[in-house]
Amino acid sequence: MKAGLYIFATIALIAIIGALVYAVNPNKYLIEFMGLSFHFYIALWFILPMLLLFFFTLTHMFFYGLKTYLTLKKWNKDTLSLEDALYWSLVNEPKKQKYGIEGINSTAVLLSKASLTLSDNVEGLTEKLSRVVHLIQKINNGEYVDLKEHKMDKVFKSGNPILIQNRLNCLLSHPSFVEGVMRASSEYSEIVQAEALAIFAQKSDFLQARKYANGFDAKNFLLMLERIGNGNDLGLTIDILNDFVEAIPFQCADFIKIATISKKYFKPEDNLALFYGYQSQNEKAQNAYLYLLFEYELLEQVSNYLSEQGETEFIKFRALYTLKKEYSGYKLEDIIDIDSICKHSTYL
Repeated sequence: MKAGLYIFATIALIAIIGALVYAVNPNKYLIEFMGLSFHFYIALWFILPMLLLFFFTLTHMFFYGLKTYLTLKKWNKDTLSLEDALYWSLVNEPKKQKYGIEGINSTAVLLSKASLTLSDNVEGLTEKLSRVVHLIQKINNGEYVDLKEHKMDKVFKSGNPILIQNRLNCLLSHPSFVEGVMRASSEYSEIVQAEALAIFAQKSDFLQARKYANGFDAKNFLLMLERIGNGNDLGLTIDILNDFVEAIPFQCADFIKIATISKKYFKPEDNLALFYGYQSQNEKAQNAYLYLLFEYELLEQVSNYLSEQGETEFIKFRALYTLKKEYSGYKLEDIIDIDSICKHSTYL
């Protein structure tokens, strides 16, 4: 029964009983208590206990009604806190929330340390959760989402996997973003930097890449060289190559690969001068320089160079040199596997 109806029915019942008693006996009744006299109508003495019961009943109802109201208020507040906790766990940025009800706190506290991963669509969510679930599903499906447009650009920290995936999606769908990452690589995660560099190396030329030489690695530089080997003119010059050699810590095998391309791209005298300089500054380029000397059939220079090295160094090249002195028809590829030149070299 609702409180208003209960109050109305109780007052009506008290009034009816009081009126009936008064109609039957309109006289008064005197009670003396501790020197005090109470002289009331008999009808009033009838309804007085009912009034006291009514008062205590209302007090009881008010107390438990207020208690229920406060509990429901805590539930409503905890529901909002739980929604926030689920939101931050869905975006992989779990945050601690405060709960008023101990039963909720002892279980929902787990969300402050956990990230949620969706395996399927979820129906019946709140608008806030439904919106973020839809956004995350779009990102996971390879679609780029403008987080600023959705007012979520400040939600994700730099290493957040959802943010990383969204940026990877952007690299594939917005070519201009690739060079943006190259320009400000420190603002992006290593995964995004690596993907941007791989895409950039596949599509740009050396004139464009020269600006970002310090951000390149050997793998992607060699990828660009392979594109030259496939007949593309990417604008490689000696000065540009020098910039990359200064910026990237090439290994022995890397210098060999560079030499196999540069011998087709630069004049022999320019190429030899280039690698002579490299080997004088970096011992890992020595095998590549010797490789070019043999390619250009400069046996006298090979002899001079090997005589300056230790007898246990460049064994394969020494063997080839000995054979070529006896029969000039031998080629380097007949004796030495180019890809394995550096495997047993001192300078890998």
